Amino acid sequence: MKIYTKKGDKGTTGLFGGSRVSKDDVRIECIGTLDEANSTIGMLRVKLGNGHEWQPNLHKIQKDLMDMMSHLARPSDAKKENKNPMPVDGAVFCEEWIDALEAAMTSPSDYFLLPGGNEVSALCHMARTQMRRGERRLVSLTKTDEVHEAIPAYINRLSDLFFTLARAEMDKAGVAEEKWQLFLYKRFKSAEPS
Repeated sequence: MKIYTKKGDKGTTGLFGGSRVSKDDVRIECIGTLDEANSTIGMLRVKLGNGHEWQPNLHKIQKDLMDMMSHLARPSDAKKENKNPMPVDGAVFCEEWIDALEAAMTSPSDYFLLPGGNEVSALCHMARTQMRRGERRLVSLTKTDEVHEAIPAYINRLSDLFFTLARAEMDKAGVAEEKWQLFLYKRFKSAEPS
């Protein structure tokens, strides 16, 4: 079977179940952004190397993203059933990994940071910002069609996770964080009278 079908030459693409939409449809924008994030995670995994301790979890995230994208590609009125698994445990999985990463770090997360530090940290920030853009497109999609509640929760938590992974990499490498400002809730707390 050839990779090209020519069906998209006039600016439409097929959805799960057979219907076609414009390639700039909000559903396709959402899926495409998550696909970008997944590709960045692939680059991150290559940079880390096969034996890195993050590999199993990052591999799980990539597979879960593929499953979620397949569900997002199925409109709620499609007759065909999507048999790919729904990663309902995604948000909890991220929270547990975030908690473990933070417990192992030498300083708490109190500041907005300038993305960078080293190549691994910068790739984590790229994945984080792509997840945030995917989340914005996902919110737009939820205004037009139903989305399983596990997907927005998982995508939201993934951006938090990649922020934490960026910090964990810098902490482990002994690279100083470039701080911008205290988190808003920390600024309000520090302004409270004692």
